[in-house]
Amino acid sequence: MSTLVLELKQGELMIINGAPIRFKTRSRIELAGQARFLFGKQILTPSEANTPARRIYFALQAVYVGTDEERAAALVSAHSLIEAFKAATTSPLAREILDRAMTLAREGSCYEALKLARRIIRHETAVFESAKAARAAAAAPEGVAGAAGASGEERSEGP
Repeated sequence: MSTLVLELKQGELMIINGAPIRFKTRSRIELAGQARFLFGKQILTPSEANTPARRIYFALQAVYVGTDEERAAALVSAHSLIEAFKAATTSPLAREILDRAMTLAREGSCYEALKLARRIIRHETAVFESAKAARAAAAAPEGVAGAAGASGEERSEGP
């Protein structure tokens, strides 16, 4: 049987088979058996699950590392959240990724499903940033746009 050795920083959180563990000191641990675990930046807290994609990740996280009772309910929740996201998105690729993530979660390959959910979080972040930039451009004062146009006109009228 192979073992996995992990080094965790002081204050880092790890969830093993549904049990959260916070490390008081820098630690090196060896997992000598099968375990469902996440640590560090892989863990999303309830307060961080504040967008549709992050809620999907949080539900899939519970499917992966939750207690037996939490896992079944989280799978139902993940399915519902994924269907809502798919209905709202215009991206065929995002829908495809979400379908694959749900299939993986149902098959017990939850860590792989989480990796796909992280891609959806990145996609969502990019969409939000693009929309924010478009709103900022649309809200720019007319004088700013006019001044840029005027300076451009002055250059084109040179000798």
